Amino acid sequence: MSADGNWKITINSPMGAQEVEAAITTSGDTFTGSTKGRMGEQTIEGKVNGDTLTWSTSITQPMPMTLEFSATVAGDSMTGNVKLGAFGNAPLTGVRA
Repeated sequence: MSADGNWKITINSPMGAQEVEAAITTSGDTFTGSTKGRMGEQTIEGKVNGDTLTWSTSITQPMPMTLEFSATVAGDSMTGNVKLGAFGNAPLTGVRA
C-alpha cells in the first residue's frame, strides 16, 4: 500500500495530543516529505519497508530531543509509535487527508 499523499497525524504525547500534517512521497525503499504543526515546519526523509515507514526528526521545543518514528500504513490510516528521546514512547495514529 502506498503511503504517498497528505496525512493528518495525531501523536498522543505526555503533553497531550499533538496534531501534525504530513506530505509523503515514496520512491522505492525511501521517502521524502514535510511536516507542519504547532512546532513549525520540517523536511523529513526516511525508509520504507513494506507498509512501514521509519524516520527521525530533531525538535527544540519544549526541549531539544530527537524523535524516532515508526508507522504502518493500512489503506487510508496509519498507526505507530514515536520514541521521545529519554521520555519513553507515544502512540501515533493518522488518516489520509
